[in-house]
This record gives sequence, structure tokens and C-alpha cells, in this order.
Amino acid sequence: MKKGILLINLGTPKSPNVKHLRPYLRRFLGDKRVIDTPDMIWKPILELMILPRRPKFSAQMYQKIWSKEYGSPLAYYTKRQCELLQALVPDTVVKYAFSYSEPDIAQVLAEFEIEKITDLCIVALYPQYSTTTVGSVSDDVMHFYHKRTYIPNIKFITSFYENETYLKLVATKIKTQWVKKPYDKLIISYHGIPVSYVKKGDPYQRQCEETTAKLQALLPNIEILHTYQSKFGPAKWLEPATDATVDRLPSQGCKNLLVISPSFISDCLETKYELGIENREIFKRAGGKIFDVVPCLNDDPEFIEILHDLCEVTNYR
Repeated sequence: MKKGILLINLGTPKSPNVKHLRPYLRRFLGDKRVIDTPDMIWKPILELMILPRRPKFSAQMYQKIWSKEYGSPLAYYTKRQCELLQALVPDTVVKYAFSYSEPDIAQVLAEFEIEKITDLCIVALYPQYSTTTVGSVSDDVMHFYHKRTYIPNIKFITSFYENETYLKLVATKIKTQWVKKPYDKLIISYHGIPVSYVKKGDPYQRQCEETTAKLQALLPNIEILHTYQSKFGPAKWLEPATDATVDRLPSQGCKNLLVISPSFISDCLETKYELGIENREIFKRAGGKIFDVVPCLNDDPEFIEILHDLCEVTNYR
């Protein structure tokens, strides 16, 4: 038996420049799991309306969070998670892949095949399941193994929002920051999805609500608001919206706000720019004073232990 672990996250452009944003966005927004609209309607919109304009604005946002030292925060932390997990399991081959950038899922699965991995644990790095994220990962994995001569024993971690160690770690991160300043409220902000996806059976909203409820139980003395961010397009998305909530809070007496987004395990555009820059500006313009964002779990050693425990099985079937 030869074990392997594959960590999979969304992906990131190669650079914060238009020439790299365009192919990245084309691949991301061209995924039927992400945009559930018939091709005859969506493709002209994507190619003629979105891709000629969106990459420029996205590049400007990425440039605000891009590190001169290590580039994309999501790519950096995913690589770090892989390296640290590898150190915990030296007899297991640990790799990482992205859904919409390099190294892509098929490429890395082919590497496992060459190394003759017999037992493979795949971890979709999303605490809550959604068809837009974990469903897409599953599609790529199944597509790779379709008609393959050999398929290893596979364990697929599709969510871990109920994992007690994960919840306690997130709660600890919140407590550690909460005592530093006189915050009035905590916003727990999740990446949103269209309401229509939930109506079709996506469990994401329920799992997000359960995550918040479990965190509230661990943080009984903190007033928590549950919101959704990152709306894209004209369709109705899950509410309440983070930006609208942040905008109205100062007028309701909340001047000091702490925010965390437990649907992300690595800091990225949504946490560093959307929350850390855009929503901070909204809050300050509305009269708010203190606005802080709790960093994602990133390369925290306790989170690496959680990944290890999720994959620590003797029989993958």
C-alpha cells in the first residue's frame, strides 16, 4: 500500500495582471458548476461583456493583496499547508492542486498515478460543501478516472464544518482577537451562492448556518451576525449581504466590528481585499471606528493537524 494525500483549493491567477486574469476568469466563470446558465446564453455574455472588462478590474484588486515576497496569498498558503502536512506524514506523498490554475487537478492525479499510489485521500479545502466548489472538484476527479485502467482506493473529504477541532480552532482565533479591542459585534461572513442553487438541493446554506450556530455556542458572550459576501451577477443570492450589513451597523450604534470568514481556510481575494479593504472602507464611511478581519487558518500548525486527522484512515473504501 502506498498512500497519497491531495489538497485542492480554488486557484489563483499567475500574476495580478490582465494577461493572466483573463484566462483564469474564463476557466473559472466557464465552469457549469459555478455559473449554471445554458451555454447559448452565458458564453456570449462571458466572452463579449465580462472578459473584455472584468480582468482589468480584477487585476487592480489582486495588485492590492499581491505580496512582493510570495505572490498570491492563496497559492502561498496552500503550498505551505502541503509542505507542513508532508512533514507530519513522511511516508505519504502529499501534493496540492487547484481547480482553475496550475497545478491543476488532472496534472497532479497523473503524478500520483506515475508514483503508483494505491490509497488516495482527497481533501477539498472548503469546510462547507457547495456544488460550486466541492461539486466541481468531484467532477474533475471523476473525469480523470473515467475509463482509467487503474483507480486507487479513494477517500474524498467533501466537508468538515462539523469537525469539533476545526470549530474550536476557529473559536479560539476569534477569542484571541476579541479581547484585544472593545468590539461591539462579530460578523461571520460566508461566500454567497445563488438562491436557485439552494432550491435545487445545494446544502451550503444549511451548513453555513450550522457552522455559525456551533460557533455561537462556543462564544456565548459575543453577539454574532451571519452574512454572505461576493455576490456576482443579477440573480438573487443568499442574504443578508455582508456589505449592506456593514454599511448600516454604525447608524445602529455598532462602531467597532470584528469580521471572520470561516468558509475560507486560506487568505485570498475575498478575505484580504473584499473584507479587509472594501468592507472596511464601507464601514468607516458609514461612521464606524474599528474594523478588523480575523486571518484565515492558513498555515497554523493546529489546522495542519486537523488535515492530518481528516486523512488518517487505514482503509479508504
